Amino acid sequence: MLNNHYPYYLANEAVYANRDLKVHDKFSGELACEVAQADPATLDKAIAAACDAAEAMRKMPVFEKQAVLEHCVKRFRERFDELAYALCVEAGKPINDAKGEVTRLIDTFKIAAEEVSRLYGETIPLDISARAKGYYGMTKRVPIGPCAFISPFNFPLNLAAHKVAPAIAVGCPFVLKPASLTPIGAILIGEILAETNLPKGAFSILPCRRDSADLLTEDPRLKLLSFTGSPDVGWNLKARAGKKPVILELGGNAACVVDKDWDIDDAVKRIIIGAFYQSGQSCISVQRIYAHADIYEQLKSKLVAAAKQLKSGDPKNPDTFIGPMISEGEAKRLHGWINEAIESGATLLCGGQRQGNMLEATLLENVDSQQNACAEEAFGPLAILSKFTDFDQVLKDVNNSRFGLQAGIFTRDLYKAHKAWDELEVGGVVIGDVPSWRVDHMPYGGVKDSGLGREGIRWAMHDMTELRLMVMRTPQ
Repeated sequence: MLNNHYPYYLANEAVYANRDLKVHDKFSGELACEVAQADPATLDKAIAAACDAAEAMRKMPVFEKQAVLEHCVKRFRERFDELAYALCVEAGKPINDAKGEVTRLIDTFKIAAEEVSRLYGETIPLDISARAKGYYGMTKRVPIGPCAFISPFNFPLNLAAHKVAPAIAVGCPFVLKPASLTPIGAILIGEILAETNLPKGAFSILPCRRDSADLLTEDPRLKLLSFTGSPDVGWNLKARAGKKPVILELGGNAACVVDKDWDIDDAVKRIIIGAFYQSGQSCISVQRIYAHADIYEQLKSKLVAAAKQLKSGDPKNPDTFIGPMISEGEAKRLHGWINEAIESGATLLCGGQRQGNMLEATLLENVDSQQNACAEEAFGPLAILSKFTDFDQVLKDVNNSRFGLQAGIFTRDLYKAHKAWDELEVGGVVIGDVPSWRVDHMPYGGVKDSGLGREGIRWAMHDMTELRLMVMRTPQ
């Protein structure tokens, strides 16, 4: 069960300042709990505290940072069911998906605990000419300083973890703004961090209004902004961020190509999961499916049959696969796109019906590439089927998008696999599986409108540090 009232965390301490943020059960619509909401003055205090903590964080030895991360792993395991239930309520995430996210939260902190001792430098021979005789160089990575983090609603635990864990590993204090629709997961992370010996001010976790969070973007005391969310918001934040580096993990309309040599049943099993797990509310959800003409009809028939078997309903039921979308407004938006595509000549293969924020698993074909349902990010239970005959051309079709996060290619042809890796304008190419596949230590991120930089602990640690050179001269 959830508590009735949750605090925010200011400079490592729980503050029950108010009950202004109401969190609703996304399936029932009932009030689930109330959360303290921060105002701009509180954000200012959090930034000042992070600056005060910067030196102590920078000086924390490896074993102490590792102990913090390992404590989190231990406590996440002990509170596994509580964390999963909170996700189920606040995000409407089917309970099996919620348990999967808690597992990934644990994985992410485990990886950070391992990587904390691997922030390596190198030596550089500098005597490339007579004038540099007796000189050599060494590099190390140093914390960039206080960081601003903004995390999204769809993975309230794990996408916050991908910012928090590497920040602790390198010694950066931070201020985290979780999504207002799903703040509980981040607050529970804060509750566990508060049990550790992190220096005072090392972290603040502050749910707040979007227009109250301008300081996180514009304040020069914060030395890095990491944002995960929608492209329009992300690029706007980057434009306002001033001199600080900005890491953006944004949206996509991920494509999946099924060549004629792949096992159809295997492809169907993976695509159904990739397109519809957690109701399609993932930036790498399978949205565009390209199947070779030789197998198209068979693949389509099996995909439709499998989609119709998916159980919709209460996400707390272990048999539920399709839960609610995050809000009725989002469900209406996507339902509108589906209807627009049908009115423009697309064929509805299954689904397409909406009740409140519940939208059926929907498959369309013959969708014009300019339709919102194809060209924009669906972020819901929708996938579109198209036929191809030429592999080179289908790679161009995949690239015909303003997004470029990940792509999945089902082929047994090594040369085609390498060609896809060479040609596709995406951050990652997954061979033999859907673009929705991710483990938490791989470099993850996109190109084009899908973002800048890479998540994955080691890569995030590099983003949160700066390279510092020392040159040594030996008198001759």
